[in-house]
Amino acid sequence: MSSIKITNISNRTGSSGAVVSGVSTSSGTGSAKIPSGTTGERVGIESGSLRYNSTDNTLEFYNGTSWLTISQSSSLINARGVFGSGLNPATQNTLDYITIATTGNATDFGDLTLGRFYVAACSSSTRGVFGGGATPTSNNTIDYITIASVGNAIDFGDLTVARQRLAACSSSTRGVFGGGYVTPATQNTLDYITIATTGDATDFGDLTVARQYLAACSSSTRGVFGGGATPADTNTIDYITIATTGNATDFGDLTVARFALGACSSSTRGVFGGGNPSTNTIDYITIASVGNATDFGDLTVARYGLASCSSSTRGVFGGGYVTPAAQNVIDYITIATTGNATDFGDLNVGRFALAACSNGHGGIS
Repeated sequence: MSSIKITNISNRTGSSGAVVSGVSTSSGTGSAKIPSGTTGERVGIESGSLRYNSTDNTLEFYNGTSWLTISQSSSLINARGVFGSGLNPATQNTLDYITIATTGNATDFGDLTLGRFYVAACSSSTRGVFGGGATPTSNNTIDYITIASVGNAIDFGDLTVARQRLAACSSSTRGVFGGGYVTPATQNTLDYITIATTGDATDFGDLTVARQYLAACSSSTRGVFGGGATPADTNTIDYITIATTGNATDFGDLTVARFALGACSSSTRGVFGGGNPSTNTIDYITIASVGNATDFGDLTVARYGLASCSSSTRGVFGGGYVTPAAQNVIDYITIATTGNATDFGDLNVGRFALAACSNGHGGIS
């Protein structure tokens, strides 16, 4: 029988029972059970607390400000990116996936509940969510997948406003959808969901500038929306605090005004790539501050209508359009550095006007 040896037991009691401190040795081939509970049962917690979240099926710890998922803030697992929807030239319900830390071609994942394009996607460490899009009419559909598995998407609920050409970002618990288009007007709408549950989105506030074809990325606390069309090309960047509700605040400007671009992030840096007019531009921001974007490098192929996802260290851009054809190209960058993108592989189905999410992006790492 395996065992765990604990010495120097503290003689005091915490809010949830005995408190053990000064552990000097632990041995054996078995396991130790730690406290477990749902997301809603995070009460009376001190900084440094460790628990198993039975809602998200993840190991997490509290840093005094927010809960961080251990499997995503370390290298214990390889982050997976999932690309969904698009045009080629028919409307696509395709989902395919990559392992972000490696290189190679994407693999079939399953199908969305509804074929559509110009969708937005966000994610937690376990669940990916795709919202809105065109069928070709504007749609309010939200559906979700379990990122670590493969299979078809499941209905989640509805956006507050049916729209296409929108963007989305997320923390580990909340996804926010912003902007878009509904005939005859460009939208400034922000609405949000709690990713671990299902149900309809709730009003969040408004963007600083109504626009479509924009992109978004996030840290664990802040969501950033960049670029788009008003309908004129714009370099606008604005931000929100994801855990609250309210209107967005001006952040700064992209280096190049453009729309139909992609965005991804680590926990500190956001990166925007590609866009229309067809460009290979990549620029970046420091999410915790405000200010204009800085040149990062170039994509391997200048294109627009692409999608992006990331791990805590690597950003990946997939798909897009270059006259006269939709693209299957995937390229990657190391987010903490600057420089040109490198070839990663190919999507399972070449397409543009698609969306992407991952279980290791900057909002949850």
